[in-house]
Amino acid sequence: MAGAIEDYALVGNCRSAALVGRDGSVDWLCFPRFDSPACFAALLGDEENGRWQIAPVEAVLEVVREYRQDTLILYTTFVTASGRARLIDCMPLAGHNTLMRIVEGVEGEVAFDMDLVMRFDYGSSVPWVEKLAPKVLTAVAGPDRLVLRSTVDTHARDHHTGSQFSVKAGQRHSFSLSHELSHLPPDPGFDPGQALEHTARQWQAFTERCPDVGDWTAQVKRSLITLKALTYGPTGGIVAAVTTSLPEQLGGERNWDYRYCWLRDATMTLLAFMNLGYFEEAQAWREWLLRSVAGNPEQMQIMYGLAGERRLPEYSLPWLAGYEGAQPVRIGNAAAVQHQLDIYGEVADALCQAMRGGLPRLPRSAAIGRVIMPYLKRTWQAPDEGIWEVRGPAQHFVHSKVMAWVAFDRAASLSEPTEEGREQARHYRAVAEAIHRQVCEQGVDPLLGCFTQAYGSQEMDASLLQIALTGFLPAQDPRFLATLAQIEQRLLREGLLLRYDSESGLDGLSPGEGTFLVCSFWLADVYVLLGREEEAQALFARLSGLCNDVGLLAEQYDPRGKRMLGGCQKFCVRA
Repeated sequence: MAGAIEDYALVGNCRSAALVGRDGSVDWLCFPRFDSPACFAALLGDEENGRWQIAPVEAVLEVVREYRQDTLILYTTFVTASGRARLIDCMPLAGHNTLMRIVEGVEGEVAFDMDLVMRFDYGSSVPWVEKLAPKVLTAVAGPDRLVLRSTVDTHARDHHTGSQFSVKAGQRHSFSLSHELSHLPPDPGFDPGQALEHTARQWQAFTERCPDVGDWTAQVKRSLITLKALTYGPTGGIVAAVTTSLPEQLGGERNWDYRYCWLRDATMTLLAFMNLGYFEEAQAWREWLLRSVAGNPEQMQIMYGLAGERRLPEYSLPWLAGYEGAQPVRIGNAAAVQHQLDIYGEVADALCQAMRGGLPRLPRSAAIGRVIMPYLKRTWQAPDEGIWEVRGPAQHFVHSKVMAWVAFDRAASLSEPTEEGREQARHYRAVAEAIHRQVCEQGVDPLLGCFTQAYGSQEMDASLLQIALTGFLPAQDPRFLATLAQIEQRLLREGLLLRYDSESGLDGLSPGEGTFLVCSFWLADVYVLLGREEEAQALFARLSGLCNDVGLLAEQYDPRGKRMLGGCQKFCVRA
């Protein structure tokens, strides 16, 4: 049975990632990419759908986990009556698509059991396992091959691979599981100890560029490492999360595949990188963006595959029971074909901030702007599915219109310093003023004097906080203050924000979900704008306190059940 979402830690190599439970079980791993079919899918089923557990044989008295300082190398220390031993999990960054696991004795002598259940295609295919050498196994199913190399003997047991061994203080045993193409000869092995130290140096070189931000420096570094781990190194694309179908409500249907590159989510990551001086990562994302959105502006999507793929068809896997029974288990994401106006503003804001941050102006970005902005001018008045990707009727969402305003406001700033550019900027500002005027006329409830989720609606939406955060209106504007008061009154649950009232049924799905953590971070930002510093710091501290034992957050949180929900490691502490 899968653990609680908060019981998982993340290891990755900027191509794929694994989730490791407190019990030493890897319950989720996709090879060779984040969006590849999982070879360990116990997270969404059971152990027969694939997992890799290394744990003490005797009862565990205590488990202590931490990341090696400034790295994504996970240490899990098991304390038993006979001693202490450390399980080290790492995915080397260079040269290998490998999950490496090292068991190291710390005190006394501890007996371990290793149970490896290799499955392909999300737990549906049992591979053909053969012994290539005394301590080398291969598992093949179609185009994929896994190669297990170990320093201890392994044996077959009912379609599992097992091993029993003991480790004394100062002793190490290592295992490495590598993905290869089955039609090619197996790759030569490598030294796990050297790979471990090389990977540690690479992560530490990345984090040492982080500036000091006072009391929050350690958490900001952990956030940076996590965001970097969500980057697909070969292309610069940034996935929203490494998992699929973790529910927004336990037992519910709000289960989505997040292993793709949302323009909106990636833009948030880009801004976090740039705010801390990580312009190399920002430039890689900008180049990914320009490749991905190139073409007819009417075909611009809200999300793409890791290399910019556009077709992300959604289907379900009936053989997987789902996380704690949440059905369906979805692969792909039908929201890729939705119309969401806000992405144009997100992208324009990111490109504008990239230039202000010192990234060179690219002719291609200006060319894309000349194509996209006329399209947005024609379509900004149309209804859309909005930031939350509702699967009900399209509406005139206020946040979408605000972000359309952002697109024209930022595009004016990006215009070339020529006579033609200045004329273009005047035109963009005129469109921005028209959008601004309409939103203020049609987006405000005449009785309450506040903005609402959509034109003519009486619902509230946490995305309305972006009215102040984007500069659409000053935070002190009476209409925004009234909006903030309504959000606090209607969407706060034990100090954390819902994104909207899912009980209304307006999103076309069954009601119920957790508080949406990124919205609570937005609320803290708004408090800062309003000079409510103590409230901002208290809320930020509350959110940081929700991190699990290794400093990670999921997308949502249930304050009553005290459970994390939704995409695992989708968000982390903001820089």
